[in-house]
Amino acid sequence: MSIAKTKQRPLRLADAGKRDVRTQFGALCWRKHKDKVQVLLVTSRRTKRWILPKGWPMDGATPVQAAEREAWEEAGVKGKSKPVCLGIYSYYKGIDKKTLLPCVVAVFPVKVRTIANDWPERKERKRRWVSLKKASKLVSEPELAALLLHLDPERL
Repeated sequence: MSIAKTKQRPLRLADAGKRDVRTQFGALCWRKHKDKVQVLLVTSRRTKRWILPKGWPMDGATPVQAAEREAWEEAGVKGKSKPVCLGIYSYYKGIDKKTLLPCVVAVFPVKVRTIANDWPERKERKRRWVSLKKASKLVSEPELAALLLHLDPERL
C-alpha cells in the first residue's frame, strides 16, 4: 500500500490557537525476532499513551539524526538508520490544558543494534516490543496506525 492512499485527517488550525503546524521527527525502532518484524513503542510522559520516539528538529542535525537521538533519549536504543521517510502522520500536542499544537511527524527507520538498561528518560517512560499489527492497535493516531499496519518490512 502506498502511504499516499492513507486517508489523512484534517488539522483544525483555528481550534489550535496557532496558525502554523510544527514538524517533528520520529524513529520507527525495529528488529527481527523469530523472522518477524517487531517495533519498539514507548509511553508518552504525561498521558502514558503508546507512541514512537519523536521530537523537535535539532540545530545542526539532519531529520534522521534527530530521530536517532530521540530513539536514544526516549527508548534507550541505538542502531542503523536510513535517511528515507517511511511516512508522515499528524497529531495534536497538548502544551497545557488549553493549548493544542498541531504537529506533523516524519518517520524514519532505525534498525536496533543495542538496547540499554540505563537511558536518559528511563524513569519517565515504559517501552515494549510488539508486532506491526499490534503496534497499529496500540497507538492512538489513525495515520500512524495505518502506516504501521501497511508498512512493507522490505522498506526497512
